[in-house]
Amino acid sequence: MIVDDSPTIRRLIRARLAPDPRLVVVGEAEDPYQARDLIKALNPDVLTLDVEMPRMSGLAFLEKLMRLRPMPVVMISTETHRGSAAALEALSLGAIECIGKPAGGVTPSTFAQLPELLVAASEVKFRDRERPQHYPPENGYVPNGKFLLLGSSTGGVDALETILGAFPENCPPTLITQHMPASFLASFAGRLDKRFRPRVCLGTHCAQLTPGTVYLAPGGAYHLALSQGGPLQCCLVSGDKVSGHRPSVDVLFKSAIPHAARAVAVLLTGMGRDGAEGLLRLREAGGHCAAQDKATSIVYGMPRVAKERGAAEVVLPLERVAEHVLAECGSFGQARLSGAGNAA
Repeated sequence: MIVDDSPTIRRLIRARLAPDPRLVVVGEAEDPYQARDLIKALNPDVLTLDVEMPRMSGLAFLEKLMRLRPMPVVMISTETHRGSAAALEALSLGAIECIGKPAGGVTPSTFAQLPELLVAASEVKFRDRERPQHYPPENGYVPNGKFLLLGSSTGGVDALETILGAFPENCPPTLITQHMPASFLASFAGRLDKRFRPRVCLGTHCAQLTPGTVYLAPGGAYHLALSQGGPLQCCLVSGDKVSGHRPSVDVLFKSAIPHAARAVAVLLTGMGRDGAEGLLRLREAGGHCAAQDKATSIVYGMPRVAKERGAAEVVLPLERVAEHVLAECGSFGQARLSGAGNAA
């Protein structure tokens, strides 16, 4: 079902979905009040929802929907600063994905990814999830010189917030490639930086990796990668899409091959296969490589391919990823260890 106050956007979505035999548009609504009644009558499998609408915002409606009748929702948002902030809030509230409205006219690629995204979203099963332990600042975490690479796509906002929410202030240097429009990524970095203990920023060319800092791929015309010689630094690499994406997880993971002995990499939830090849090559070079499991992945695409190809030496539920990578990249102080022993 399509929920959008713009007849033009509704027509564009219908036109994009019409050729796909897997999808049927069962109804349209101009605002959340119409949507509420139609959802009861039509029981759709998946919803597209505009962020900005009259009478009630898409965010307010999404919050109510996820509380009262959870279902897969793909948000449609303008790629403005205001729109990107709202899109990130929607993803945090439980939306499966958020895609941008066409800017500057309709092109053959307008909503091109929407059919596959809706099919994947329709298979999502909502579940209650444990949040991982949030380690207190006095845990005495000591990094061991290793660095962490995370790759994610659909469902990645929730996954990354879950992982970073358990990180101490002096977490291992962490590089993240998340598939997201460049206009959303700056807002995403700011959101993570405000909410969690480590410093989170967009990766910049020649930025030196330091503990306690998380570097997010800025997207746009660039992939995020690691420098090949000298002290470890971020590199912004211009070029075509790789594995269908820019920024690409494969580019990030493969760039770590010369530093494999110090590398820990995890491929998280996402549609497609980006990152699986890079994870395999990194593991073959001696890096420690893991993937998110099926039960906790919003879309079990990228980690599934990694598992099938033997790229992941360990498969983890989302709730255990932070604990696992922190153990690989450092150790906890005596106070935490003695506390754990007393509890046992």
